[in-house]
Amino acid sequence: MTVDDEPQPESSQRSLKIAKYSEEEVEERVMGQNPRTIQRYLVAIEYIGTRFSGAQQQAPNCRTVVGVLQSAFHKFIGQPVSISCSSRTDAGVHALSNVCHVDLERISKRKPGEVLPPHEPFVVKKAVNHFLQKNEGDIMITDVRCVADDFHARYKAQERTYFYRLLSGPEHVSAFEKDRAWHVPEELDLPAMKKACKVLVGLHDFSSFRASGCQAKSPIRNLDELNVIEVLPSPYFPSATGRETQDLVGGSLSESNGEGSLAFGMRRKHRCFVVTARARSFLYHQVRLLVGAIKSVGTGDLTVSDDNNC
Repeated sequence: MTVDDEPQPESSQRSLKIAKYSEEEVEERVMGQNPRTIQRYLVAIEYIGTRFSGAQQQAPNCRTVVGVLQSAFHKFIGQPVSISCSSRTDAGVHALSNVCHVDLERISKRKPGEVLPPHEPFVVKKAVNHFLQKNEGDIMITDVRCVADDFHARYKAQERTYFYRLLSGPEHVSAFEKDRAWHVPEELDLPAMKKACKVLVGLHDFSSFRASGCQAKSPIRNLDELNVIEVLPSPYFPSATGRETQDLVGGSLSESNGEGSLAFGMRRKHRCFVVTARARSFLYHQVRLLVGAIKSVGTGDLTVSDDNNC
């Protein structure tokens, strides 16, 4: 039964005219009033990839980014969901901002079968993060917004950027850097690495920089950016004196590495280099192979010839 929407007489006790409809008529009227029940959301996430076997869903016993996200969303809305990520990061790869999309239909938990208006983005973020923090706490949603039904996180992505950190020096890497950087015991030649980056930027056949399992139809890719810079090692918090005297000199960080200059309990710092690679898309393992080549140029194991060939 539904309440007829005809005007009611003005009185303290308004009489209701009840109309009877068949089940088919009720369904038609409800569907006409609620044409949109599924909302697609664009979700930005950050995660520490150490305990993940990559981003994409794999075998049931593999912990993946998509798997953990889908489980959290399932607990939130009470039904299974499918999540599509823009970038398929490998095992151990971290994300500062990966994006994905998900379709959600809000079903009433008090009245099963009743479809409610979509959740506001801030509600989705807060609720799903609540469940994510109960699962290792190594992944978090940083932003949520509503998008059109035909939006696709992977195919609408304009570019992807990867950062690799290299720590140069013979000392053991700090426990705070474990699984966060590539330790290179040798000294690295920054100018030589910069020269190698310039050679590789642009449209090239990157057949030598993709893994055997790559399924891309063509090895041709346009590398929009590839560079390397030296930065301060991030886990360290310099004293007031250190902040005043630390400065960049000639492209490298000025620092006294003598044993006598270090206070008890303070460790000698590594030189820290960051390689940035940016493109619309990459081949399978292309970035890590590029970084490996740049590192080899930095250690002198590879050279860049004058005719711009590595």
